[in-house]
Amino acid sequence: MDYANYPRNDILCIDMRSFYASVEAVKRGLDPMTAQLAVVGDVNRPGSIVLAASPALKKKHGISNVSRFFELPNDPDIVIAPAHMADYLEVSIEITKLLNQYVPKEAIHPYSVDEVWVTVNGLEKLFGSRWQVAASIKRDILENFGITCSIGIGDNKFLAKVVMDLYAKKEGIAACTYEDVREKLWPHPVQDIWGIGRRMQRNLNRMGIITLGQLAHFSFKQLTKRFGIMGEQLYWHAWGVDLSPVLGNFTKTEQKGFGHGISLLRDYSNDEVAVCMLDLCEEVCRRARTANKAGRTIHLGITYSKTSGGGFSRSRSIPLPTNSTMDMYHVCMELFGEFYDGTSDIRHVYVTLGNLHDDYGDAQLSLFEDTAGKKAIGYVMDNIRATYGSTAILRATSYTKAGVAIDRSAKIGGHQA
Repeated sequence: MDYANYPRNDILCIDMRSFYASVEAVKRGLDPMTAQLAVVGDVNRPGSIVLAASPALKKKHGISNVSRFFELPNDPDIVIAPAHMADYLEVSIEITKLLNQYVPKEAIHPYSVDEVWVTVNGLEKLFGSRWQVAASIKRDILENFGITCSIGIGDNKFLAKVVMDLYAKKEGIAACTYEDVREKLWPHPVQDIWGIGRRMQRNLNRMGIITLGQLAHFSFKQLTKRFGIMGEQLYWHAWGVDLSPVLGNFTKTEQKGFGHGISLLRDYSNDEVAVCMLDLCEEVCRRARTANKAGRTIHLGITYSKTSGGGFSRSRSIPLPTNSTMDMYHVCMELFGEFYDGTSDIRHVYVTLGNLHDDYGDAQLSLFEDTAGKKAIGYVMDNIRATYGSTAILRATSYTKAGVAIDRSAKIGGHQA
């Protein structure tokens, strides 16, 4: 592979080590790297997930981010911390502000709340080489926030991310150039590489592709025939090539749809799901109205409990765009009535409003119902909630045991704020 024609940039991929656990440790005056601390989504539920475990807890007891609260050993040295998502978001924002002291905002590309790409091209005269910039950022984050981070350095985003995952989490800082791909990346199994999940791993393994090196030498034509554009990306990534932009506005500019879902804390019957569905439709339509959008395609996804297994995912289009809660709810109930098996308990519900149109307020009126009145009611309720809080006005069903709106209002990303 001749890399002469491919761009070379100075890209850092920065990952905060056990971020949630580190923030909670610092709040308690503990060392994030030595304290045994677990961040639990809901300490009142034994089955709640461990959202983060400190490095020491992972090493001593093998606790991971998919462990459950009840699986934590009875060790008096373990600190149990309830999740506080608002705190983690606040620290993440402050870390981004720190990075902004090194580079302009268009050079910062947040990947998640605890991971970010930073393009550090042209900083040699100010801060030194990209290695020196990485070391300086790592030191500043530790000194200002008490949090240890791992930093991968690459000629592009892919190389920076992969070398961070494979090497920097052990070494602190690690780098990979185009010329290092053969030695540093090719020996690794494909499942160790960012962007290759379990399903893709199984597909590649069936084709005799075990390592990244084997993927790099596999037929490009066969990969694209089998996986389409994803096969093309796999091939170029195996050679360390990534042409994704490294500067610019990385925020999503075009909204394709509005969706809202929930993993229920217990099994719901078919009657209870109707209440939950109404709360979800209310939130989706509120977001659509806020964006002055209305949609013509309504989607409902239902997952049954583990004892039942299965579920369904169906969509239906309507003649005129809507952002009315009850319009969306009635279509969801129609889909539920048609495709629900009638007996299974339900554990996950998801609703989406898609095929969006601008909501100018001059949509065709119906001769048989008060369309304008329904629209006005929705916007009035939105204004009340915006002024007095998300629970200032709710439907009566939201106050029943099956309602989810009140509980969700105190959470960020499904976890306690």
